Amino acid sequence: MAVQALYYSDKDGLEMALKNPGTLLFQSKAEADARDKVLELAENIQLFLQARVEGIDEALAEQCAMAIAEEKDLFQKALKKPELLAQADSDQQA
Repeated sequence: MAVQALYYSDKDGLEMALKNPGTLLFQSKAEADARDKVLELAENIQLFLQARVEGIDEALAEQCAMAIAEEKDLFQKALKKPELLAQADSDQQA
């Protein structure tokens, strides 16, 4: 019987990772570190949104922050070419 190491982000927690093994358990430390960076970015975006968007509740700010953090590469490209955001939306709906 072989032994296999699995990695997860401490920010997600072991319980959450075990409930969602397909998306929160990783084969390498590098993948888990990348997830951790996304979560850290999302946390900071959430704080920014709550400070700047009057009336936004914590849950909505968290959802928005995760969406932005998970698509950070798209947002970086969209700073130069804004229409990429609309294109990505239409691609997702198709």
